[in-house]
Amino acid sequence: MSRHTGRVRSHSPSLSKRRGLRVSLDRRCLLMTTSWQLNQRPDGSSGSRPHLRKQLCHRMETHAHLHREQSYAGPHELYFKKLSSKKKQVMEKNGNNRKLRVCVATCNRADYSKLAPIMFGIKTEPAFFELDVVVLGSHLIDDYGNTYRMIEQDDFDINTRLHTIVRGEDEAAMVESVGLALVKLPDVLNRLKPDIMIVHGDRFDALALATSAALMNIRILHIEGGEVSGTIDDSIRHAITKLAHYHVCCTRSAEQHLISMCEDHDRILLAGCPSYDKLLSAKNKDYMSIIRMWLGDDVKCKDYIVALQHPVTTDIKHSIKMFELTLDALISFNKRTLVLFPNIDAGSKEMVRVMRKKGIEHHPNFRAVKHVPFDQFIQLVAHAGCMIGNSSCGVREVGAFGTPVINLGTRQIGRETGENVLHVRDADTQDKILQALHLQFGKQYPCSKIYGDGNAVPRILKFLKSIDLQEPLQKKFCFPPVKENISQDIDHILETLSALAVDLGGTNLRVAIVSMKGEIVKKYTQFNPKTYEERISLILQMCVEAAAEAVKLNCRILGVGISTGGRVNPQEGVVLHSTKLIQEWNSVDLRTPLSDTLHLPVWVDNDGNCAAMAERKFGQGKGQENFVTLITGTGIGGGIIHQHELIHGSSFCAAELGHLVVSLDGPDCSCGSHGCIEAYASGMALQREAKKLHDEDLLLVEGMSVPKDEAVGALHLIQAAKLGNVKAQSILRTAGTALGLGVVNILHTMNPSLVILSGVLASHYIHIVKDVIRQQALSSVQDVDVVVSDLVDPALLGAASMVLDYTTRRIH
Repeated sequence: MSRHTGRVRSHSPSLSKRRGLRVSLDRRCLLMTTSWQLNQRPDGSSGSRPHLRKQLCHRMETHAHLHREQSYAGPHELYFKKLSSKKKQVMEKNGNNRKLRVCVATCNRADYSKLAPIMFGIKTEPAFFELDVVVLGSHLIDDYGNTYRMIEQDDFDINTRLHTIVRGEDEAAMVESVGLALVKLPDVLNRLKPDIMIVHGDRFDALALATSAALMNIRILHIEGGEVSGTIDDSIRHAITKLAHYHVCCTRSAEQHLISMCEDHDRILLAGCPSYDKLLSAKNKDYMSIIRMWLGDDVKCKDYIVALQHPVTTDIKHSIKMFELTLDALISFNKRTLVLFPNIDAGSKEMVRVMRKKGIEHHPNFRAVKHVPFDQFIQLVAHAGCMIGNSSCGVREVGAFGTPVINLGTRQIGRETGENVLHVRDADTQDKILQALHLQFGKQYPCSKIYGDGNAVPRILKFLKSIDLQEPLQKKFCFPPVKENISQDIDHILETLSALAVDLGGTNLRVAIVSMKGEIVKKYTQFNPKTYEERISLILQMCVEAAAEAVKLNCRILGVGISTGGRVNPQEGVVLHSTKLIQEWNSVDLRTPLSDTLHLPVWVDNDGNCAAMAERKFGQGKGQENFVTLITGTGIGGGIIHQHELIHGSSFCAAELGHLVVSLDGPDCSCGSHGCIEAYASGMALQREAKKLHDEDLLLVEGMSVPKDEAVGALHLIQAAKLGNVKAQSILRTAGTALGLGVVNILHTMNPSLVILSGVLASHYIHIVKDVIRQQALSSVQDVDVVVSDLVDPALLGAASMVLDYTTRRIH
């Protein structure tokens, strides 16, 4: 609140635009605030400031004529004023003016003190509301006073009693109690079918209520959300906030917290605490009879202490020790003291043992009780010389009377408090607590209205009437806009999303770290072992080493892709059977051992398919809808992309392009057939022909030699052809023609728009293939583009593309 204008600033510019400037015009709040100003000297000490009294009178007169319309809730009262004209329409939407069925569930004496005023208010308006009362928790336990009786004494019909407490008073018992409540509540809610359930506070019982209602699609109104106290209560309270659909908060700070938690502004009501409606109107001239009844006939007003201390569930041992020190300090202080038993939280049983160990129940200065009716409790704390403990009542309700309070420990450490509260956060010695008693006892402080002004219930009832049951039940969170942070962590900026790529060739085993852009960051090469065990072991070893190196290179590995010869089931990651080049490689599960070792997803596919995927992502097939890739290497493989998708076939045998037959009486092929493209144009086929020429001394020409320890291969044949060896040129022409005829068959079958020749032999075949297409192909397909791949390692890049495409959810 601004000291100069009496106005409350909007939470944000956007909220200000929506609702206008918030104005608090409560005369009592204004008086309290300005009175504080009047009693503050410039140096911070208290004292009278007469020159401001005229300002106070003027401000009160200025705002008095608006007081009846606007009070503690500020903008929410304006909001409801607008809604009141639409109340009839809302009621009609809710179903022919039917009553709103409200279920109020109360778990203990503390929450009933907050819920009872609302229940009385609902009961006074039977034309609008139908009330169901559910009682559970410690209300029904004899050791805690059977406090359900005070609900009956208030003339409320208890619809359902649920025994939900598992005794034990430890952490496990609290969890089991929540579970028991969750088991029992669905039947009750199914029977009652409330339109809305009112849940209070931050108790574990309330969490069970909110969870059940939320899962059963029942609207939840949460009382006292957004506050900060301490221990596990904060977590439970905020969890209930996330489950609740509507919120009634008690302070402006709590309202701000709810808005910060992204709750819908229009479903938050700043009403004040309902118990304050009773506190501020409590006038009992015969309070002395209440004091004498509970503390004895010889006790005077302001000459006794009320003690109420509960266990701190996040530090039970310390809270028990603190309670023991408190009792020792109270014994030493030697004043009549009313001690209330602790609540049912974990640790309460040990605290009761401490009371009995010290003989508190039989000590002449102490009165130990399980429960005091709220009306009488109000009078007891209002006229006490001091209240001590860690109950929320001490920092909230007692402030309305200005009674001195000593708040011990951390249980209420985050609460907003008036000046009547003295905090002893480290209550670790008896002397410290005793000193606090000497400082506080018998003082009188100004009344505090931080938590309410006595008008909460009318606001809450109006809020309930405004609820439109036809609105969607699904909550909407008001998340702030999220902007990309351009100043991210340097490691995140420099980190490279990458894949581990494995190429299982006939001769070499290669592993590479491949970036998202197709750059090979690092590559490892080893000879491919001949046996299954050695091969698997080497693959795992190389991948583990590469993954470790990736960390040093700031590369984040997304997964592993494997390119291998033979027929592969990519769905299972299994090599069904391989070529003769890779021995002992049938029905091999590659996915499981790699995934188990590296804890990464693994993809496996045929090397020809991998080459096609590499072209689609990084090469000349990028953006092409239909194209075919042919690999000319040790063998002949290929892959087919049709409508942007890789074709695998019904038995994973599609695109075995190397085994297209181009001659019925051609040479033997490794597949067992004759006249396949691979039998003519593969590296093995050229090596076979080169050896024949070399054996006949027909390979070498002038300017060419082969060392004795070097095996003759395809490259020697190509070198001889370039140097004018007619025999070598003829063999290459025949091989290129066979490959060209295979391409013609592909064109006539698939009609792709592009053919990509890949591998070490591609550049030597490209011109011959184009000539064969012009001579042999149908005119309608002769304009197809035939190109040589510009990718250096298509098998590795294809293996990587499987990982990078799937993990980044690419859609082709």
